[in-house]
Amino acid sequence: MALQQAQVSVVVIGYDDAAHVTDAVRSALAQGPAVREVIAVDDCSTDGSADVLERLAGDEPRLRVVRRPVNSGGCGTPRNTGLDVVTSPYVMFLDSDDVLPPGAVDALLGAALEHDAPVASGLCVRRELPSGRETPWQPELYARRTLLEHSSQRAHLVHDTLCVNKLYRTSFLRERAIRFPEGRFPYEDFVFGARVLAAAPRVALVPDPVYVWHVRRSAARLSISLDRSDITNWRARLDADRLSYDILLGAGEKGPARAARTRFLDHSLRMYARELGLRGTEYQREWWTLTRAYLATFDEGDFAPAPAPGRVVARVILAADEPRDLPRLREMAARPARLTPPYARGADGSPVWSADLPQVELDHLLVRPVELLPAAVDAELRPRARGTVLRLRLHELYGRMAEAGPVTVQAEFTERNDGRVGFAGTAPLLAEAEGDSGAEEPDVDSWTADVPLDLAALGSGTWDLRLRLRFADGSRRETTAHAVAGAGLLRRSALFSARHGVLLVQPYATHAGALAVRLAPGWRGLTEVVRRRLKRLLH
Repeated sequence: MALQQAQVSVVVIGYDDAAHVTDAVRSALAQGPAVREVIAVDDCSTDGSADVLERLAGDEPRLRVVRRPVNSGGCGTPRNTGLDVVTSPYVMFLDSDDVLPPGAVDALLGAALEHDAPVASGLCVRRELPSGRETPWQPELYARRTLLEHSSQRAHLVHDTLCVNKLYRTSFLRERAIRFPEGRFPYEDFVFGARVLAAAPRVALVPDPVYVWHVRRSAARLSISLDRSDITNWRARLDADRLSYDILLGAGEKGPARAARTRFLDHSLRMYARELGLRGTEYQREWWTLTRAYLATFDEGDFAPAPAPGRVVARVILAADEPRDLPRLREMAARPARLTPPYARGADGSPVWSADLPQVELDHLLVRPVELLPAAVDAELRPRARGTVLRLRLHELYGRMAEAGPVTVQAEFTERNDGRVGFAGTAPLLAEAEGDSGAEEPDVDSWTADVPLDLAALGSGTWDLRLRLRFADGSRRETTAHAVAGAGLLRRSALFSARHGVLLVQPYATHAGALAVRLAPGWRGLTEVVRRRLKRLLH
């Protein structure tokens, strides 16, 4: 029976990752008798990784080590190397710095065999290290067990670009010559995934967690997906996106091809637009030129299915021949999106992006449900020894806020690393008139609320602010708050605390422009902050 169950090969790839590859290999071997072999492909490491693998293989007959003589510069070539020597009916891929959770192979293999599916796919979990906080990847795809007779039945499959949370029938990949791009080709899984979907296989989806993606943002060598500071990364992402679209369209899979366009607008474009303010002028100009040229290849039908924020960002880029409105674009690209003032109108009175770019129309704001509107809330954190106040201002949005009737706002702080909810307080939203027009009922320009805070009760860590707006018509909107800068509002301050003695408070704006706060309670926390700052200055 064990021999019948031994139907899966797990290809583990790694380069200079001796610190983690053992955990990856052991997580694959621990899947049990369903795994016939683990093929560890070392991409010509220089840190002794291959020797670590050889020692493991000495005690484990199911482990085969393949040493590549020359480093490939990417992930595609070592995966192809492993695929070439697979002897099992099914194959999975695993990166050396990640792990398979218990039961992953059984869940995928069981679904593949039950439905005679060439592809089985399950839930990937992103685990932030060292905190351990977990976030599901594309969870809407894996809410329940589903069989798709044809992959195009759910075009959203294109949004799950990972190759590692899936089990493939080996003969399916080989007969259709489905392989990864060779050499240094970042985002190789975009292309591999497109080739799989272009073959239109039956796909079994399972809700089980089948892959743990370790995210190490403080690592000395960032992964390709995290190292986005160089323009070559964006070029590579555009190349992968363009090729995956061409593959799907060339195979006649028009639905998935259009979904690939949506994926670009809603994910890639928004993510990189949020970070533009972190880059230099030269990067910004080149990014703008590259992006504008790529967006020019889209047709109107490509824009229509995408969520509004990505469409608006794209329209602004297409309308302007050089970078502009970057802080405002950052807010629109945020999740959730925020449209910050000023609010302009076109010649016919309809909402537009700005007086300078009236061709970027925002008519959708007049008809979208309130819970989906890019409401803008300014936030000021005013630390005081006798009590800190969170001052919030909700801006009107072409009459939609007044129409819904703002009532209250609930403020909640969540610790970024471990997900702790440290504070949730509610305050009424009070209308502010727009100047003194002399009218009996002046127009309302904004609504304000002051939420008292006890920062000492939060404790140490980095805390993200999230808001819940409630309206008189029953609508609700969850959003983040725009961090107001200037006048020392984001200045670090030290408060005396009866609980901690001293509390160091640092309000700041995230990459997406939202308000967050770092807290270091106690003299030890204060000393650690000073030490880190001195270290940065010395370097």
